[in-house]
Amino acid sequence: MLQQRRIRRARIAEDEDCPGFPPGVLNAPQLLAWIDAATQGWMILAPDLTIAYINARAERLLHISRNLLVRGMPLESVLSIPQLEEVIISTRHQQRPQRIEWDQLGVPLEAFVLPGSDEWLLVLIQSRQSLEAQQQQQERWVSDVAHELKTPLTALMLVSDRLEMAVEGKDTVLVQRLQRELRRLQLMVKDLLELSRLENSLPQESGSYSAITLEDLVDSAWSSVRPLAEVRAVTIQMDRSEPGPMMGDERRLHRAVLNLLDNALRYSPDGSCVEVSIVPSGGWWLLSIRDHGPGLSESDLGSMFQRFYRGDPSRARSARSGSGLGLAIVQQIAVNHGGRVEARNHPNGGTCMELVLPKSLIA
Repeated sequence: MLQQRRIRRARIAEDEDCPGFPPGVLNAPQLLAWIDAATQGWMILAPDLTIAYINARAERLLHISRNLLVRGMPLESVLSIPQLEEVIISTRHQQRPQRIEWDQLGVPLEAFVLPGSDEWLLVLIQSRQSLEAQQQQQERWVSDVAHELKTPLTALMLVSDRLEMAVEGKDTVLVQRLQRELRRLQLMVKDLLELSRLENSLPQESGSYSAITLEDLVDSAWSSVRPLAEVRAVTIQMDRSEPGPMMGDERRLHRAVLNLLDNALRYSPDGSCVEVSIVPSGGWWLLSIRDHGPGLSESDLGSMFQRFYRGDPSRARSARSGSGLGLAIVQQIAVNHGGRVEARNHPNGGTCMELVLPKSLIA
């Protein structure tokens, strides 16, 4: 009888809106969607201590495989954390919230166990590390993985070079494809290391700043991509009315401008031009780079500065493929200089990338 009553309550909770809120505003599916998106781990335990619900964050913190369907399984068969189990039993008997700390595979965790009606329990799990420490740990991990990949990739490139000299006929095409993919992976590792270094740099760290002009940066960056542009008869058209003097990290700003020009070149039709302008706007310089390609979709506009994001390949006018990190690097360089980078579709067609940087005018 008790079990039937609990099942009936659960069905009502699924079907009805939550009391105290207008109909359709707050219901069980909405609550579960919010729990799934929470940055804190949520685990709901039924009276028989089976896992009734667990969100992705809790699975990650507790190192539970996403491929393992744990809902409905007894807690003790999924986890072996004696301290947590003791607190759960104690909370159910005493009917008051309790807190526990422990280390899970070297990560310091804490859990709050909250009693509910009919012996249901909620376990809230979170890391005891600060957000900054977690970010630093993630950045170190990325850097370590990138360093570990460099050596085997170099060895594979050497092997592929030997293979290219040894094979003939159709096998040559396969080896060349292998070399292209290895070069792409090497570029990705290099960009991962650069992005990791940028993210570990303090914003506006001026130790490596020098007097530069945006005009010189554009000229230098275009000279690097000019051979690729000439193959497709793509030219640059630059408004030189403002040189754009400022203080900045020349090497990294060169990389940012190079990535933006390379991106514009990749989407420019053959025989077109890349338009560049430097415009003052209050205390800022606005470096605008426009291509005459097909423009950006709504999805591109919202995601193009994310790591490894790749837009619709049909937009590209070049067969070259990048690491998927170029625009993420541009964004981080801009942020480190106290600026930003934005993208928009030009009213007359094409994409316009805008790098906004503080003037920091030289006296």
